[in-house]
Amino acid sequence: MPKVKTVKAAAKRFKVTKSGKFKRSKAYRGHLKTSKAPKRRRNLRRSMVVTASDEKRVRRMLPYA
Repeated sequence: MPKVKTVKAAAKRFKVTKSGKFKRSKAYRGHLKTSKAPKRRRNLRRSMVVTASDEKRVRRMLPYA
């Protein structure tokens, strides 16, 4: 069986938790921060777990994670 290549863009964006789920960072935090409320900016700092519907796609991109 040949090796499966990891999608390197995905490897930089997702980290595996101890329970085997994938952590991701939130979108919309790059620029235009003056128009966002402080509470919204603070909540954008937190990481989230990938939803169940997207997890299958992420697992395919990261076969050895």
